[in-house]
Parts: sequence; C-alpha cells; structure tokens
Amino acid sequence: MPKIITQTLTQEQDGVPGFIASPERSTPGPALLIVHHHYGVTGHIKHMACEFAEAGYTAMVPALYDMLGFSDFHDVQKKTTDGRFVEVIGRGWQYLRGRDDVDEKRVAVMGLCMGGRIGIHFVAATPQAAAFLGYYPSVREEGPSELRPRHPNEAAREIHCPSLILFGGQDRVAPVPVQEKLRACFLEGTPDVEWHFFPPAGHGFALADGDAYDPALTRLTWPLATNFLDRVLGTETVATTMRSVA
Repeated sequence: MPKIITQTLTQEQDGVPGFIASPERSTPGPALLIVHHHYGVTGHIKHMACEFAEAGYTAMVPALYDMLGFSDFHDVQKKTTDGRFVEVIGRGWQYLRGRDDVDEKRVAVMGLCMGGRIGIHFVAATPQAAAFLGYYPSVREEGPSELRPRHPNEAAREIHCPSLILFGGQDRVAPVPVQEKLRACFLEGTPDVEWHFFPPAGHGFALADGDAYDPALTRLTWPLATNFLDRVLGTETVATTMRSVA
C-alpha cells in the first residue's frame, strides 16, 4: 500500500482552492479530476479522493463554489451558468495536469450528480481528457435557458474518450427515459461507452451525504470504476475494495 499524501489547496498558496490526495511516487502517474456534487467539497468527497489515491491516482477535487465566490451551496446552480462552471473546472484541470507527479496524458474526469452533469460539458470541451467517469449525472428533461443554454445530451455527442456511466432505476432527478436518451447521445460520440444500470438504486447511491446512499452497491461499483480507469489509463489498481466505503 503506497503512502498517501493529502493537502488542502488554497487560492493564495496553490492558485486554486480544493483538496488533493496522491500516492507517494517518484515518476509521473495517472490522475483523476473529481467534479463534486451539489453539496461541495464534503468530507465524504475527500475520503473518496483518498481511496482513489490508494488505487494509484493523484485525485483532486477543485472547490468550485469558492472559485465562484459562494459561501454555501444553496443558490449556486440558480445563479451560475454552465459555461462559468466549465471555466472554473478548467482552473483545477490546469493545476492538476501541471503537477510533477502527474502524467498530463493520463488524466481522467469524474463527476457525481451535479458534477456529472457539468462534467459532461467540461469533457466535451476538453479533448485532452483521457476518460470520463459519471456517477448518476443530474440530467433532466429541460429546454434551453440562460443558465443552461445547451442540454448535456448535445455535449455528450462530442465526447470521444472512453466513458463509464452509472445510474439507478429509482433516480428521481434523471429518470430512466432521460438516462436512455443520454446513453444514445454518448454512443453517437464514441462506441467506447460502458453503461451500468442498477434497478433498485436511487440518485446518489454512492454518496454518504444523501438519503439514497447504498453501501453495498457502492462496494459493488468501486471495482467497476477502478477497473475502467486502470484499463484506460494503464495503471494497476493497488486497492481493489474500499475499506471504509467511499
């Protein structure tokens, strides 16, 4: 098991706020940019980053709300355009790819809930992304608006990197018909899409912050996620199971 180094990033010292966990290593390796959910950089998201670090990845969670100038999560999505979200995610992306311990050609993007939806837009605009891992992106059946001028389905058609998406059949944010449309759009961009569907699962089944948290299903999906990243980024997984369930 590698030694894990964790750090709280600040705007003043690092140029971007957030949290990062990395395995101690002497040569550049793969990395994962984690786009957080609606609740921000919570303790659970930090723990998830640490689990990915144990699996061999430098895992960073940019503090999007801090960069956007919000003190809490309540009104951020009601006041922030998708384009602005993509812009601040890009700051975290540049920081992560510029680190000495990161191979800039082996950096994937992961998004959960809100982060999954915005992550779709970011990866579509970032062809350098080596892979996309989406946990139940918060995609809705909605028309264009000032804040969300472009539906994630449109962006998904422009994603050409390998992607893995996980959804639940009881997802009330992105119900099954919405999921099916999104899947079809991903497949228009690339055939290299892995889609995992769990009929009993609700929205947020892998996040202890939410009401639909399912520890057993989280343990089941962990090797799916790490195996996917290992195959795409060429890394041998160090931790095959989550000891404390991310």
